[in-house]
Amino acid sequence: MKEFELKYGCNPNQKPSRIYMADSRELPVEILNGRPGYINFLDAFNSWQLVKELKEATGKECATSFKHVSPTSAAIGKQLSAELKKACFVDDIEGLDDSPLACAYARARGTDRMSSYGDWIALSGECDETTAKLIQREVSDGVIAPSYSEAALEILRTKRKGTYNVVKIDPSYVPETQERKQVFGVTFEQGRNNIKIDKSLLENIVTENKVLTPDAINDLIISLITLKYTQSNSVCYAFDGQAIGVGAGQQSRIHCTRLAGSKADTWNLRRSPKVMVLPFLDEMKRAERDNVIDGYINGNEEDVCADGIWQKYFKKQPERLTEKDKEDYLSSLSGISLGSDAFFPFDDNIKRAKKSGVSYIAEPGGSIRDDVVIERANEYGMVMAFTGTRLFHH
Repeated sequence: MKEFELKYGCNPNQKPSRIYMADSRELPVEILNGRPGYINFLDAFNSWQLVKELKEATGKECATSFKHVSPTSAAIGKQLSAELKKACFVDDIEGLDDSPLACAYARARGTDRMSSYGDWIALSGECDETTAKLIQREVSDGVIAPSYSEAALEILRTKRKGTYNVVKIDPSYVPETQERKQVFGVTFEQGRNNIKIDKSLLENIVTENKVLTPDAINDLIISLITLKYTQSNSVCYAFDGQAIGVGAGQQSRIHCTRLAGSKADTWNLRRSPKVMVLPFLDEMKRAERDNVIDGYINGNEEDVCADGIWQKYFKKQPERLTEKDKEDYLSSLSGISLGSDAFFPFDDNIKRAKKSGVSYIAEPGGSIRDDVVIERANEYGMVMAFTGTRLFHH
């Protein structure tokens, strides 16, 4: 297949639309089911690059959940604890522990379930039956993987009344070294961002504390590779083999850090004692539970604990999650890693990171205030590495 006609571009009025190879080669993908759209393919190709690189860097199966050309999370295939399975709504999936790929997607989807609603999925290896069963019950637009087992493909083809988008990509495909795109009729050209992200980027530790644990190295690599495919400016928090908070597309660095930090805090608070025992009505679906949990933690659109409201969601009125509850729980956290796609211009980012339990940081360095940022990291006993590598993505 040398080209594929799309229904429309980013919006329905943008026609005609297609994907094709400018050099007349065959496309590196095969559409096994459905009819992916313009944004679907943007998500598919960006997300595939992320999981391909993450697997190469860690040696583990991995998965990512994408929305609007940025990852909501990415994760490696570590088994989930019983507590984590419950928080991710996957404690009923049989055989989960036996499928590293399913574990990776359970983590990636479970991190920011509200943002992942209607996601695009990328898998680093062959989609197996367990992973397909996990995907089957979530609201999702499509998936890209190098291959699918027969059982997995059969399951996925039943999703969304048979229209679910399933894309197979040639894992040996290597793009040209130069990439081009048009904006306002003007063609832009640049060399592809082929920088290899591995532990060698973390060797220049600039803080007094220089002890990077193996887990921290892994998490920092996850955060940096995630940032490589996140719309800039961006910051990513990671812990226990998964990205737990991604702040994408912000004009200010501190806003990236705050946004990603608030997502990381919400993720961590999902596992706090009061949240874990919320008495949901049996008929409530997972997506509805996600919205209610977010409201319970962050106090958004409605007070879900108020009289006349709680009855819509719970079997009994839950005990409120107070600001002190949140502060006490979050202040007990440590060992979280943080990556930034560009340098921190002020130490306010370090202060905000500390509130979310960050102990390890990787950023390019190069700010005129590097000394102030390092000083603040030293005050908190953090380990900070200057990678010397900016990771802007647009």
